[in-house]
Amino acid sequence: MQRTTKAKNLGLKSLSLLVIVTLFLCCAGGHLGKNNSGQFKNGMVVSANEIASQVGVDILKKGGNAVDAAVAVQFALAVVYPNAGNIGGGGFMVYRSAKGEVNTLDFREKAPAKANRDMYLDTLGNPIVDKSLYGQLAAGVPGSVAGMVEAHQKYGKLKWADLVAPSVALANNGFKISARQASELNGLKNRFTKLNPLGTALVKDTKWAEGDLLTQTELGKTMKRIEEQGRAGFYEGTVAEAVVTEMNRGGGIITKEDLKNYQAIWRKPLQSKYRGFDVVTMPPPSSGGIALIQLLKSVEPYPLKKWGFNTDSTVQLMIEAERRVYADRAKHLGDPDFYKVPVEGLMADAYVKKRMASFNWEKASTSAEISAGEVAPAEHEETTHFSIVDKEGNAVAITTTLNGSYGAGVVVKDAGFLLNNEMDDFSVKPGSPNMYGLVGGEANAIAPGKRMLSSMTPAILAKDGDLYMIVGTPGGSTIITSVFQTILNVVDFDMSMQNAVAAKKFHHQWLPDDVAVETNALDSLTSEKLKAKGYKFVSRGAIGRVDAILKTKWGYYQGGADPRGDDKAVGW
Repeated sequence: MQRTTKAKNLGLKSLSLLVIVTLFLCCAGGHLGKNNSGQFKNGMVVSANEIASQVGVDILKKGGNAVDAAVAVQFALAVVYPNAGNIGGGGFMVYRSAKGEVNTLDFREKAPAKANRDMYLDTLGNPIVDKSLYGQLAAGVPGSVAGMVEAHQKYGKLKWADLVAPSVALANNGFKISARQASELNGLKNRFTKLNPLGTALVKDTKWAEGDLLTQTELGKTMKRIEEQGRAGFYEGTVAEAVVTEMNRGGGIITKEDLKNYQAIWRKPLQSKYRGFDVVTMPPPSSGGIALIQLLKSVEPYPLKKWGFNTDSTVQLMIEAERRVYADRAKHLGDPDFYKVPVEGLMADAYVKKRMASFNWEKASTSAEISAGEVAPAEHEETTHFSIVDKEGNAVAITTTLNGSYGAGVVVKDAGFLLNNEMDDFSVKPGSPNMYGLVGGEANAIAPGKRMLSSMTPAILAKDGDLYMIVGTPGGSTIITSVFQTILNVVDFDMSMQNAVAAKKFHHQWLPDDVAVETNALDSLTSEKLKAKGYKFVSRGAIGRVDAILKTKWGYYQGGADPRGDDKAVGW
């Protein structure tokens, strides 16, 4: 009887062990590397759209690496997220291999050969605002397709056609739009109708509603040409002819030669350290990388962790750092192929320390007294960013844009893609603010073949030789400060990736001399303390849409998809 009982107990223990093992396999292996806290082992994609994120993960599952997935996501976003995803725009890529190799790719748009510095001014020399914002003349030469081709040729594993094919299907078969997208399309109907007299898939007779199918057959044909012909499928042949015809229709100046001559450029990454973490980010013509490193160096000497998240001391320090960095941006930043940007001088420890020495804890600085420093300036909120990591640990951070929401508002007839309005990112008139309040100088004046200054700030952090974080965001002038705050939220304030992304934000950019604050970002006591010192706060809507990935100490990937949009983290 006793032996029978022991046998039963042993059997129950074996069964219990079997159940535990089974449950573990379900969590760790049966669900493709996901653990029970929503983290993933084999890879992750975080982007502005769930469909695009899933396209990227599908590529990872097929054996593709992070760059393969990035190419597929870029093209998918051009279909399912047309307000910022694009083939008619441009952007930047930061890459870090599993072995620690780093690189950056500049596929920013360029001014056409016929561009000139006064092309958006009236006879009195004043900016004609709409001229650089809407219509064919607002467009720079697109770089996205060239960028993806260049990235794939250098680092890709899978066949090019396999990466573009999902977007061909999405364009031809259609996808169900979200409530947010329906609202955007309805709100912009008049603009689309006016700027596209020959019609566009983005306009229909009745109102758009959540769940409606958006089918883009003209875009599908263009995607098919890119799938079959690569770079030539976009920059030459039928698509190039369609672009030039569109230019002629609306007074634009992009030519076949502009398209054929466009080249994406590999640039030397900017690298720095923050509290023991290696920071890799984008060099000019992104202003974001230099600014991010300056900001991190500005606050590193101070005990932010002790002070706490969004306390008065923390906020004041960050505002004063931002004020000085954006003043530098206005004077010193531009396309390095046209202007000698003092990169090392701006990031030097001594220079940053000197810049911060003038700030007074007792009262706010004024932007009038903080000019750009002497050393030995803009895109819209509808940029988009995505972060990707693969099973081996290769990481990609890409920020890409049309500039304004839906770019110039012009869909190239017979090619189906939106033109960018990136020419507004130049200093249309040096010293005058652009549409987002950013002031630029001679360094960012318009010139033929020049790349316009950008705030895009894709970044990758590592610790002790191992990947730690992939981060970036849209948001125009708020991009830099949103990435800055997200990094601090994790490194200094011990937030999870999702909480760091979702946390309420604030933003200061030197001019105008006020601080933009999301609702409930600061408690009333903090606000009153800072107002008493002379800080002016202006309430505004969402700041940024950060999409980021954190590698935990257990080796899992933890996604942060911004709740300010339809963003989604998908892993396996």
